[in-house]
Amino acid sequence: MRRISKLTRVAVGVASLALAATACGGTSSDSGDSGGKDDLGVAIAYDIGGKGDQSFNDAAFAGLEKAKKEFGFKTADVEPTEGETDADKEQRLASLAKQGYNPVIGIGFAYGPAMEAVAAKYPDTTFGIVDSVVEGENVASLVFAEEQASYLAGVAAAKATKSNTVGFVGGVDIPLIHKFQAGYEQGVKDTNAKVKVVSQYLTQTAEEGGFSSPDKGKAAAEGQIEKGADVIYQAAGLSGQGVIEAAAKAKVWAIGVDSDQYNQEALTGYKDYILTSALKDVGGAVYTLTKSVQDGKPLTGTQVFDLKVNGVGLSDSNPKMAEIPGLKEAVDKAKTGITDGTIKVNTE
Repeated sequence: MRRISKLTRVAVGVASLALAATACGGTSSDSGDSGGKDDLGVAIAYDIGGKGDQSFNDAAFAGLEKAKKEFGFKTADVEPTEGETDADKEQRLASLAKQGYNPVIGIGFAYGPAMEAVAAKYPDTTFGIVDSVVEGENVASLVFAEEQASYLAGVAAAKATKSNTVGFVGGVDIPLIHKFQAGYEQGVKDTNAKVKVVSQYLTQTAEEGGFSSPDKGKAAAEGQIEKGADVIYQAAGLSGQGVIEAAAKAKVWAIGVDSDQYNQEALTGYKDYILTSALKDVGGAVYTLTKSVQDGKPLTGTQVFDLKVNGVGLSDSNPKMAEIPGLKEAVDKAKTGITDGTIKVNTE
């Protein structure tokens, strides 16, 4: 029976991560038998966009780097390839398990089919997958309440807009990103019903570059700005950099996603126009799973990271947020409502 739990030791944002550990045990061979060597540390396999997206993948990388620095174990992070198949993903995960990494974590729902196949072959290795649920006795499904962080972003957008028009740019038209849109639109409307939300998806499939094309994000944001949007929230991976660039050029607000994008070095030139970011503590999930392996009690089943356990949240790094009348108070009120259950956030 699949276990569902809410983790209580998850820090919002990579800067506040506190859990890390080395992994120990047996190394799996092709047949899943122990190779008799000590396991290496955690390994992650990136999603589309790879390292350097300043968002989803970089959140995972920062968690891995913190563990590597503080505990000195060997880690691995592997990039995806353009146009790769599930078989390619299987080979990548199997290679990491065979080398002795434990846990092995797939960053993104696209690893679902591959992980289901590989995990069964390496029963002594703990696997983790972000943003998807995969059944398996040695698999931890690390899922997040993205809609809750997005609701808070919507509250902030409704308070910050002067034109009463705000935007949403989703990378790919899939159920996961629908959660971001649904929470955001509800947060906007609950805060100010007069505010219009203009929404757009960049592509129908990930293979078309919805999560990896800043030019597509920039064009979409420019179109929304022409329609009067003066706050734009993006859930688009690497493509979101284009949204932020367009917002900064037009001197309107952008809202980041997953990582605190105000503090991302590559986005320094645009930071004055990054109002806030909807946080998703992927790095904290990497730590939590790694620690459970270290403790000899590997997590399995669905692990839920929500606002109540600080698995998602809203950044407050930009001091200009405090200058917007009523914004902080509205966000704080919404946080309380979500955590005590009086606000039910939509997921679609």
